[in-house]
Amino acid sequence: MQSGIAIDRNSDLGKIEQVSARNRFSKISFSEKHMSRRDNLTLVLFLGLITLCGCQDLVPRDPSSLLVPRFHRSEILGFLAGLGTTFAAVPDLVAMLKRRSSAGMNPRMAAITGVFQILWVYYGLLIASRPVIAWNVIAVFINFLSVGAYLHFVRKEKAQQPNSLES
Repeated sequence: MQSGIAIDRNSDLGKIEQVSARNRFSKISFSEKHMSRRDNLTLVLFLGLITLCGCQDLVPRDPSSLLVPRFHRSEILGFLAGLGTTFAAVPDLVAMLKRRSSAGMNPRMAAITGVFQILWVYYGLLIASRPVIAWNVIAVFINFLSVGAYLHFVRKEKAQQPNSLES
């Protein structure tokens, strides 16, 4: 007896044997689970391959929209997708206007983005895709506003620098 706790050595040895037996069992069950996962992956890949081979004659259909029959469903989906990507830059523009500072704006990124947005407009014209054209024209305009605000605030900050040095 130590500190009022009775220790039975035989029961401790029994517990150690039970723990080691449990560890051996868990190793076996882990490898069995691992093998079953691999088998499941093989089965999923095999069924996916069969499905793809059976779908070779299927052609995607792009019916007219029920809401606006002039547009196809893919165009409406394109308009919705373009909405998110086009207006992703607006929060940065609004924050810059609220701060009245060019801090945090990277002009190189804006220039690169603007060039590729213009290329997207051209691509949209080549494939005659209204969503691509419309959203990228809007994105070019938003980018133009961001660059214009950046240049305005940089000039304003440079004009204020000599005044703050003289004080």
